[in-house]
Formats: sequence, C-alpha cells, structure tokens
Amino acid sequence: MSKIKPSQGAPYARIMGVGGYRPTRIVPNEVILETIDSSDEWIRSRSGIATRHWASPEETVSAMSVEAAGKAIADSGISPQQIGGVIVSTVSHFKQTPAIATEIADKIGAIKPAAFDISAGCAGFGYGLTLAKGMVVEGSAEYVLVIGVERLSDLTDLEDRATAFLFGDGAGAVVVGPAKEPQIGPTVWGSEGDKSDTIKQTVPWDDYREGKVEKFPAITQEGQAVFRWAVFEMAKVAQQALDAAGISADDLDVFIPHQANMRIIDSMVKTLKLPEHVTVARDVETTGNTSAASIPLAMERLLATGQAKSGDTALVIGFGAGLVYAATVVTLP
Repeated sequence: MSKIKPSQGAPYARIMGVGGYRPTRIVPNEVILETIDSSDEWIRSRSGIATRHWASPEETVSAMSVEAAGKAIADSGISPQQIGGVIVSTVSHFKQTPAIATEIADKIGAIKPAAFDISAGCAGFGYGLTLAKGMVVEGSAEYVLVIGVERLSDLTDLEDRATAFLFGDGAGAVVVGPAKEPQIGPTVWGSEGDKSDTIKQTVPWDDYREGKVEKFPAITQEGQAVFRWAVFEMAKVAQQALDAAGISADDLDVFIPHQANMRIIDSMVKTLKLPEHVTVARDVETTGNTSAASIPLAMERLLATGQAKSGDTALVIGFGAGLVYAATVVTLP
C-alpha cells in the first residue's frame, strides 16, 4: 500500500479573469501589399483579415505578457502574490533559456511560483489551460496564470505571398482557480506529427547561425493542406469536446475557435451546425493570427464588448503547428 498522502486540491477549476494586450500599431493590408503581389480583396477573401497589430521594439514578449496578466489578475479579484503558477505559451521568445515565464512572474509580483514555457503553437492556450486546471485540482497551486503571447511579426517573411498577411502580435491571459462545480470541461487534445511539415519554421536556427542561409528563419505553411485539416478534422475534435462535456451545440452560448482564418471559422460553424443564437468570435478580422494569444484575446474582446457575458458556456478550440490541437468547454468568467 502506498504511503503517499493524497493530493488536497479543489474539486474543480474555473477561469476567474481574462485580460489582453494588443500592440498600438495597427497594420492594414495596404502595408502588406508593399512587399507581395496581391490585393486587399484577395487577402480579405482568403483570410478575412483587414488589419493586424505589430509590436514596437518596446512591446516585447515580456512587456505584452505583463500587461495582459495584470488585467487578468485584476479581473479575477485576487492579488499577484496569490499566483502559484505561471504558464506561458509562445513560439516567439528568442531566448532558449531561461523560460520567459520566470521573468513575467517576477515582474507581476508573484512570489516563487512554478513558472515554465510551453511550445504548442496555436493550440498552446488550450494546453496551458489544461495544465493549469490540473495544478488547481491536484493542489500544487491555488491560482494559476496562463498566458498566450506572440510577436509573430518577428517570424514573418514579408515576401512570402502565402503567409505575409496572416500574422499579428499580442498577448492574452487568464487566471485559473478553484471552483465548486465543473467550469472547465475535459480536454480533447492530441497531435498528428506525420503532418508536421505543413506548418513549420523555414530553417533551423543553426542553419542561419552557420551562414547556410541568409534570410532570417520565418514561419511557412502549406495553406490548402492546413485548411482541409482544420475544417474537416478540427470540427470532429470540437464535437468530441462537446460530447466530453455532456452538452450539445444547442447548449452553447459562445464559440471561440483559434483565430487563424475566417473561412475556417465559418466552415467549422457550418459543420458543427451551431444554432444562430451562438456568438462566434471573429477577432481575426482586426487582429490577424496571433497563434497562442488568439483565443484569450478573442475571449477578452467578446466580454469587453458585451457580445458574451459572465456565465456563458463557451467551446474553445486551438489548432496549429505540430500539428497539434486542444478543445474544451468552459464557463466564461
């Protein structure tokens, strides 16, 4: 018989607060057209994107995260000193070590929390949310800060017609804490590594360091393959998340998919047969694809504008490079 004492965590976990930060510079499609042969109409029809935010040198991964985190903590009603874990999902923090989460934890005033980064691309927020839920329920932290943050403008090839218009910068954060009833459902997550080449960095860092290539590494993708996978496979994952939570599409109030592409979002809505009363996040139009930041940023905007309200039941799903995915049903804070 084991002598290990059982964990003393909360029975359930919930999202208590949400915050976001968008860089001050707004970049319209006209700026993108200076370096690629395309048109505003083509970009809008292919992606639904009209503008995106690009960070200034001062709007670092850390600085944007601290701003978003501060708003989420204030929204949750707790103090920074109560944060017992900081999880940061990003692919655009360029220091291999230490984890940017440790710097952010210190800057927000958390006291010796567990702090680590994860790399799960556009599904990173869902991965972080699931880990935070586990920490709260297991009892290793009472409150956990989850941040999705990207400066994808640093990894964008402005001469690549397939991707130059897609990416934006920003940070979104939530605080996860204890709950007396289920408010974060079971996560349906996974990976399909056989498709890893469909979204990837163009070359490894050491190829650039050693002078094998002159152009700085960027993100590239096979657009049609990614579109087909997202539309057909991710709708199935979204349905599995609904089933795991024990609800149907009729029970939903809000749908917050990864803000990758308006056509993907609209196709998923159609495939899932979401009722007209369900509010659908379409933040991609003005924010672009911010990878791990896209879901919390979209969530924050829906709540701030009154399109969604506290207590609403929302389906969230992220998917991207890996290929990886994560979907769950949550109660909005």
